[in-house]
Amino acid sequence: MDYDVVIIGAGVAGLAAAANAADGKKSVLIVERHGSFGQETSSRSSEVIHAAIYYPKGSLKAELCVKGNHLLYELAKKHSIPFNNCGKLIVAVNEDEEKKLPGIMAKAEEIGAEGLRIVDRKEMARLEPKVSALSAIYCPTSGIIDSHSLMKYFLGKAKDGGADCLFGGEVSAIEKTNGGYELSVSETNGGVSKVSAVIVVNCAGLSSGDVAAMAGFDVDKLNYRISYRKGVYFRVLRKLDRMPQMLIYPVPPEDATVGVHTVPELSGGMRLGPRDEWSKTLDYSVDGKLLPVFHEAVKSFLPVLDADDIAPDMAGFQAKRYGPGEPSRDFVIREESGNGFPGFINLVGIESPGLTSSPAIGLMVKELIDGCLG
Repeated sequence: MDYDVVIIGAGVAGLAAAANAADGKKSVLIVERHGSFGQETSSRSSEVIHAAIYYPKGSLKAELCVKGNHLLYELAKKHSIPFNNCGKLIVAVNEDEEKKLPGIMAKAEEIGAEGLRIVDRKEMARLEPKVSALSAIYCPTSGIIDSHSLMKYFLGKAKDGGADCLFGGEVSAIEKTNGGYELSVSETNGGVSKVSAVIVVNCAGLSSGDVAAMAGFDVDKLNYRISYRKGVYFRVLRKLDRMPQMLIYPVPPEDATVGVHTVPELSGGMRLGPRDEWSKTLDYSVDGKLLPVFHEAVKSFLPVLDADDIAPDMAGFQAKRYGPGEPSRDFVIREESGNGFPGFINLVGIESPGLTSSPAIGLMVKELIDGCLG
């Protein structure tokens, strides 16, 4: 089978890329090793629409999050994708944390976050009376979205544009050819198909580093090797009418983490998380012994919550381009002619804010594809 573009991975980034690439003018194939779309990181997240608070100025994370925030709300409204623009509070529970708020806000405004302001205890009581804190940063553009419906929309748009989909097919080899690339795809029935492509787009998420290595990239030299960061969530058992309606975040405890926060759900429930930990394996289990850790993390700003009000829920993983003790690294979204692989587009380390950024990622990938095809 011959295609102009083969996209590896049907998570939210891959589907957004496919939705934009499949314009009726070029042949596009989406290859996904699972039996359906979004089975890994994209379906195991907090589903937050981020406001762009913590990302370094000039980074792709900052640029694409700001752009994606606007695009995501537009898509949701236009295509009836369930969402809730509930807003967010980043709360300071002591004087030391309170002193950090102006600096956090200034950096966020510098990268383009909109509508931010610091609210005092009196205004917080009006905005979110169940939360206890000295003051907070109010982020009006934060929200939550139904990630499954979003991905379903992207997939439908890709199919409408003529894209083919191969679910249950795992790319097992990539060879560079004179006209592009030849991919070996191992299918669930035991067969192996050969697919040729002028352009390959690596959107393999947790396996993006492995796919890059398979194609011949030096993942250590390029910092494309992926480390797994596990995010654990607990569920709140009490009714949401006794819980915050907004997203409530603590002041970030360390670089590249946002801390355990509240996640109001579109279904009416609420979760707490994620609690982040490094992992060498994709173990999705949730240890019930973490219950006191979760309660301790939120009790200072959510005193209405008792320890017996929460229970283990689920876990997900993010693909990080760095490991324990290393500084955080930006997204890679790059056409690789400079590394000797013309027409190969790598998306590596698409972690948070990947969901928020996805519409903007799709547009960026389309520009790279169009640049390759002339």
